[in-house]
Amino acid sequence: MTDRIRIVLADDHAVLRAGLRALLNAEPDMVVVGEAANGREAVDRAVEIRPDVIVMDLSMPILGGLEATREIAQKAPETRVLVLTVHAEQQYLLPVLQAGSAGYVLKQAADTELIAAIRMVHRGEVFLYPTAANVLLEDYRKRVSANGEKYDGLSEREREVLKLTAEGFSSPEIADRLIISAKTVDTYRQRIMDKLAIRHRSQLIQYALRKGLLTASGD
Repeated sequence: MTDRIRIVLADDHAVLRAGLRALLNAEPDMVVVGEAANGREAVDRAVEIRPDVIVMDLSMPILGGLEATREIAQKAPETRVLVLTVHAEQQYLLPVLQAGSAGYVLKQAADTELIAAIRMVHRGEVFLYPTAANVLLEDYRKRVSANGEKYDGLSEREREVLKLTAEGFSSPEIADRLIISAKTVDTYRQRIMDKLAIRHRSQLIQYALRKGLLTASGD
């Protein structure tokens, strides 16, 4: 059947791969088309075979699953990576998603969740184990809170410079409006970027948009 989901299994344990291959090949809409015993082989299989989904272990020799996922996202972006791992800890979840993975399944739940997860990521959706959504929500809340605290730490003049910078005014133009020197404006801007942990002016604009500083009509 040409319409079956084509899958590559990437895990350094041959016995586990054999079990997964039997499990998945028993499904009428799935077929295992390749295997990899390490991350480097997983990248090679992705480029050579162009499977629909790669089931990827995180802890593998030569090249880890996280690094392999990053490479596959660049070299074979049409292939969806579904991480299958024993690691349920929070510190693994965000890096995995940031690397380009389309989902995260725990090995202890593979018999009940893996098949559904493969179908979901193949449809273009993201699959997360039940408690992962809470992890992501908590991380989002922390980042929002941290951004709010950083903004609260700006002085009134720094907030003015931030808003005018985001509105596109140059240092001399801001200096004229605030009746200070252009050099002072640059000093304020650098101080703002340091406080907000921002490195580029474009990020200042994005930050101002998120904070709602550009919604006012201006003078």
